[in-house]
Amino acid sequence: MKVDFSVSDFLYRAENVHGDRVGIHDEPDAPGGGLGSLSYRRVGQLARAQAAGLDALGVGMGERVAIVSQNSARMFVSFFGVSGFGRVLVPINFRLSSAEIEYIIEHSGATVLMVDPELADSVAGIDVKHRFVLGHDTDAAIFPEGVEPRPATPDEDATATINYTSGTTARPKGVELTHRNVWVNATTFGWHAGVSMRDVYLHTLPMFHCNGWGMPFAAAGMGVPQVVLRKVDGAEILRRVEQHGVTLLCGAPAVVAAVLEAAPGWDGPVPGAGTTRIVVAGAPPPTRTIERVETELGWEFIQIYGLTETSPLLTMNRSRQEYDHLSPGERAVQLGRAGAPAVGIRLKTDDQGEVLARGNVILAGYWNQPAETAEALDGGWFHTGDGGRIDDEFHLSIVDRKKDVIISGGENVSSIEVEDALFSHPGVAEVAVIGVPDDRWGETVKALVVPAAGHEVGERELIDHCRDRLAHYKCPTSVEFRDVLDRTATGKLQKFKLRAPYWEGHDRQVH
Repeated sequence: MKVDFSVSDFLYRAENVHGDRVGIHDEPDAPGGGLGSLSYRRVGQLARAQAAGLDALGVGMGERVAIVSQNSARMFVSFFGVSGFGRVLVPINFRLSSAEIEYIIEHSGATVLMVDPELADSVAGIDVKHRFVLGHDTDAAIFPEGVEPRPATPDEDATATINYTSGTTARPKGVELTHRNVWVNATTFGWHAGVSMRDVYLHTLPMFHCNGWGMPFAAAGMGVPQVVLRKVDGAEILRRVEQHGVTLLCGAPAVVAAVLEAAPGWDGPVPGAGTTRIVVAGAPPPTRTIERVETELGWEFIQIYGLTETSPLLTMNRSRQEYDHLSPGERAVQLGRAGAPAVGIRLKTDDQGEVLARGNVILAGYWNQPAETAEALDGGWFHTGDGGRIDDEFHLSIVDRKKDVIISGGENVSSIEVEDALFSHPGVAEVAVIGVPDDRWGETVKALVVPAAGHEVGERELIDHCRDRLAHYKCPTSVEFRDVLDRTATGKLQKFKLRAPYWEGHDRQVH
């Protein structure tokens, strides 16, 4: 008899096969009171209790339940207690402003809002039918003990979650992901990354992010203990790796940079050397960073490519036998590619070089935005908005976001290529390359640079550094030094914010 896929499948297996194993280590000093270390059996009990609590509130199947929270065990349970029992989880970026959070709640039509105690003030004025501050004071209402929920009939085409895009360009769109989308993503990622019960996973990504909530399912299905990390700190990540024996974590390049910065100050061998693998996504990392992960940390570097709209996994690139004979620098170049398509994924590029994708992980649509949905899925392929190329080994390399291509004097300049050249200079810690208006060329290349600690570097030095490595038309014509760069919560550069001041008074940003 055929049974539809459901996110509840992962917890069902964890409870029955690995019930006595630790499911999640919460932070004991979390605001509202941490839940400590919960077995997978206890996670299952709390998930059913939460579903029963939603029943008691009259929250029907398919209704949206929003959560604004830093990483926590209660948020982890909600992946199963909400989505696993027929409702739709709406995990919201906790770093958004009150107005932005209010927009998402209103746009999604959420009737329930759960909020971390640390963030309660940011949503105080938002009108919603049911509001709960997560913590011991409200556990009895959200997780009522001893009450069984109404059974939910699995429907793999039903929406499991609405993840709002990070808003790097405009108003966020609600990405509808079905149970089938999430199920296929989790199992495919687990297979390609070799997730097994011998692993321990550390949540360095915020759980509201598509890869942040995708991993709990893949890990739970294999009985993997999961460790909560509320705030990214390089030294704290190394402590958790040592304390819990972490073997797997995910992070944007900014997370990797934080760990690399903390490692030299570590007393003794770097934890996890030879046993830990780090999955990097969110932006193509510079090859120098990849090399440092493998040589300085001794961790295996794995790159993936995907988007919220693709659940997210599309490609994966990890160490392969044919890389073994290469030097660390040469290996880093190979690992710098986004990788080969995951099983079940079809990829191609169109005449403009945009990456198009098909597969069971592609979104059902944008919530209440049919025009945007039709545009994104035009021709039966999802249009990623990323420029890329596929080489003879069928490995994808991301060239740039279409909107981040700089057109100077009629020539296309990939900002990523210029950023990679700048990252090869030891005095550069972070960099964003943008196009700024120019009367003669339309746009010229500008680099915004955060200097590395202990290094003094000048504009002319960095421009000359690029000229030694790139065609001159690709090189920055100016460099501006910054203390920080605008990023989303998941580490993506917010280039629309970085560009905006330079384009004031212009009708449009030339691309």
